[in-house]
Amino acid sequence: MTAFTEKLRDAAGDQWNRVIQHRFTLELAAGTISTDVLKRYLVQDHRFLDAFVVLLASMVAQAHSLEDRVEGCQFLALITGKENTYFERSFQELEIDNTQRAAIPNAAVTDRFIQLMHSVAKEGSLGEKLAVLVVCEW
Repeated sequence: MTAFTEKLRDAAGDQWNRVIQHRFTLELAAGTISTDVLKRYLVQDHRFLDAFVVLLASMVAQAHSLEDRVEGCQFLALITGKENTYFERSFQELEIDNTQRAAIPNAAVTDRFIQLMHSVAKEGSLGEKLAVLVVCEW
């Protein structure tokens, strides 16, 4: 039986391949990405964190059972603990202070993705929330 996530990947078709073959993805995986590119990426990625937490918490509230809520809560604890520490440690290691971070504007895609997460958290079905969460973490 094919896993649900495999079906989603297959449905994405060539777009999936473009993502995994993108220069950024390949350089990140190979450890050859430039420090400046990595800095910009981490700042943008960190800006998703608050909206992601809101979306995940809304999914937990809408889950159908305690068992599903517990799984979601455990993931929420992971994201708000080690994930946030990862960013802070990365910023420190790459010598990106708060002033430098604040000076980097959001990319248009960052603003759109944050808006999507907030919108789905507020008005989306459980399935829509799960779909956006999978995209965020995949």
